[in-house]
Parts: sequence; C-alpha cells; structure tokens
Amino acid sequence: MGEILFIAHRIPYPPDRGDKIRSWNIVRKLAEIAPVHIAAFADDARDMGFAPALSKVAASHRIILRDMSRPIAGLRGVWRGEPLSVALFDHPALHAHVAHLMTERPISHVFVYSGQMAQYVPELPQGVRFIMDFGDVDSAKFAAYGREQAGVMGWINRREARTLASYERQVAARADVSLFVSEAEATLFRTSADLGCDRVVALENGVDLDYYNPRADFTPLTPGERGQGPLFVFTGQMDYRPNVEAVDSFARRSLPHIRERHPDARFAIVGRNPAPTVRALGGLPGVVVTGAVADVRGWLAAADIVVAPLRLARGIQNKVLEAMAMARPVILSPQAAEGIDAADDRHFLIAHSSTDEVKAILALLADSDRASSLAAAARVRVEQRYSWRATLENLPDIMKIEVEYIDTIAKVL
Repeated sequence: MGEILFIAHRIPYPPDRGDKIRSWNIVRKLAEIAPVHIAAFADDARDMGFAPALSKVAASHRIILRDMSRPIAGLRGVWRGEPLSVALFDHPALHAHVAHLMTERPISHVFVYSGQMAQYVPELPQGVRFIMDFGDVDSAKFAAYGREQAGVMGWINRREARTLASYERQVAARADVSLFVSEAEATLFRTSADLGCDRVVALENGVDLDYYNPRADFTPLTPGERGQGPLFVFTGQMDYRPNVEAVDSFARRSLPHIRERHPDARFAIVGRNPAPTVRALGGLPGVVVTGAVADVRGWLAAADIVVAPLRLARGIQNKVLEAMAMARPVILSPQAAEGIDAADDRHFLIAHSSTDEVKAILALLADSDRASSLAAAARVRVEQRYSWRATLENLPDIMKIEVEYIDTIAKVL
C-alpha cells in the first residue's frame, strides 16, 4: 500500500455544498487509510482562501484557480470534439502537478472525483488502481436539459449529452471501478456502459448526524427572521439550475395558493449565489431570499416544512438528508426522493405536482401531530441508514486496500 492521489474539480473544503460535502468526507476517510495528496481547482478567491485548511487531512495539496472562460472552453471543445465540461476543466499546471506526483511519490491509488477530471489520469503503472467517482450520470442530466430546450441552448445540451456519454464510457473502461451516488444511478450507467456490478458500484452520500441535529448547539433565528406564520424552507446552491427551477416553481405556483389559506406564510430560499431569477423572487409576496448564511441549521430548525420540489435531480440530495436529520417534515418531488432509502408517507411526503404540494402542505399545517410524526421518523431513518461512517464503511474494500494495513494505521493513530 502506497499513497493516494485525490483529484477533484473543486476544492473539497468547506463542506458547504453538495459536491464538497461528499468529497470532504471521502477525503477524510482516505486520510485514515494512507497519506493523501489533493489536486483540485478553486472556483474563486474565496475558495483559494480555504486551501490551508486541507493540511488537516492531506500530506500535500495543490489548488489552482480555474480561469478558463466558457466561450473559449466551448470553442476548444467543439474543435477537439470533446465535452464542454471537459474542456472547461483543462489546465496545463494541474496536468504538470499530477505528472510530478506520479513520478515523485509512491502513488498506489488514484481517486478521481467528478468525471471531467479523468483527463488528468495518465497511463498508470502496473498495480496502480484508478477509482473514478462520477457521482451522478451527468450525461443524463444534459440529455434532460436538451429535451426541454429549443434553439441554441437545446443544441448545446444535446451535444454535451452525446459527447459526455461517450466520454463517460471511455473513462469507465479505463477505471478499475466507477462509483455512483445511488444504486439507481449505478444501474443506469451499468446498462449504458455494459459493465457489471464489479466495475460499477454505488457509494451513497451520508449526513453528519452530530452537526445536523436539532439538539446541537447552533444559533436559532430571531423572531424577525422567523416571522409569525408558517415557514417553508428550501436550501441549496442557488445558481445551480435544478435548484433555480425548483424554487421558481414553488414561489410562483404553490405559495400563492397556500397564502390564500395562510396569508402570513413565508417561503425562505436559503443558499449562496442566488441567480438573478432567484433574486427576483424576493419581490413576490411571502418570499425571502437570504443568500449565503453562516449556519443553515437555524433556518432548517425554524421551518414548519422543508420543501425540495426538484424536477431535474440526480443521485441523493444532501439537502433532503440534512432536513431529515434536523427532524423536519419534508415534502419533495419524486426526483428528489430517488435514491434515498426511505418511504413515502412514513419518512417524508412525495408530491408529484404543484397541486400535490399545496394539498400536502395544507394537510400538514392542519395536523401538527402528523407533521411531528413525520419529522421524528425522518431523524430515526437517517440515523439508521445515512451516517457517513456507515455509507463509507466499504470504501477500502471497493479500493482493494488491505485490511491489515488499515488496522495498522488505526493503531498508530
């Protein structure tokens, strides 16, 4: 057993958005096994400022500010016949750094997080294992976008779906094992890539049950923030298209009908970088757009109901697991529920349309005992099923790391 090279499209710290929550917990698990070298991008200066924190878990780290513009990446991708998302993350300095590490360090495992970063994996020496964590089947997401859109954007997304699907299959053929965030995603990819269960494996997300705990030490909302009426909360990165479409639908289609019965009801959209479309929702009656908050737990704890009405969703939604861990009743779409091992009408409520959302919310507001029962059952379910310790327990086996070595490291630590 040597050392591990971890390559990611985004610095895995702080764990404050879905992809970084997964990558951070995986990195921490890998650091229990062997020295880890992190090579990743930063989206902006804020991300670059977090690089020193990686020293807590990494033997070394190289974080590069991503500076490729979308228009240039698009032209390069078309010229090369490759996906835009691959061209967008191409950087000579990161290629050079990876090559240096592969030469200078005893790397035995290369763990790549997010498909576009597979371009950094060189031809590997005999015995070095390549683990590819795709997370979701991204090509399927772009295919869904392409089916919904016309014109130039529809063409771009359909092209991205085709080229990315081909790229994903090529990467999986190289990798010793490909990981996906849910069994549903893994099954979908096995079918398209014609690979078996030994090569395509589900590695589910988890939730920090100590942090996301209604009894944890966090600052509650002030009465002014909370308001007097029913409060519905959505959390997430608010420049991400599926999140933008979800809150726009709820604010414009569902909330007005709820406010007919509860005029003081409010909908809080909680998350950083709200897109212009999201910021505009703040002008609607009852809608609050917070932007980034210091601690999302205060908003979750104050919510009468947490909503996740995503229509374009893949994998396991961290926002849903976090709300369940905070013992809040959750109403979500079938797409947001997919991949979560929990039962409709027991651990959460699935609403298939805006009309269903309104009916479910009004029913819960009228039945506090039912809402409390759902909330309690949600917390119990994530305790049973979704601790990070449980979901990552099999990672050493997946990577084919000797158990004896892990035991030795554990004794030293």
